[in-house]
Amino acid sequence: MSIEVSNETTYEVDESEFADLARYVLDAMHVHPQAELAILFIDPEAMTELHVRWMDLPGPTDVMSFPMDELRPGTPTQSSEEGILGDIVVCPEVATAQAREAGHSATEEMLLLVTHGILHLLGFDHAEEEEREEMFALQRTLLLTFLANR
Repeated sequence: MSIEVSNETTYEVDESEFADLARYVLDAMHVHPQAELAILFIDPEAMTELHVRWMDLPGPTDVMSFPMDELRPGTPTQSSEEGILGDIVVCPEVATAQAREAGHSATEEMLLLVTHGILHLLGFDHAEEEEREEMFALQRTLLLTFLANR
């Protein structure tokens, strides 16, 4: 599995922890071992540009996902197809503000955001209430299990 983590900010990010999380989530979702994923941490200005360009919404956001080959989760007996999963872009500054409001660490918030982003890349969504419940329950289970085992 190829997981590239890049930090283009001055914010301190433990890149290996995010690679470990991504590997854990992708394994749990039975994604092909040759799949590729990129995680990029960027500043608010760069995130604002992406947010405006792709979502037509003002200001920076916390996380954005850019799927490539539209891979879907595999099953316990068969992994997904091989390919490029896509890119996840996280803004640590926005995540830090959200973490303060939620009462947990910025790292925990960013781990949550990366998990959320991976699920989006795998085709999960939260536009409808039923989808939201499924995605958020899975996201919580994956993150809590990862944190318990690290």
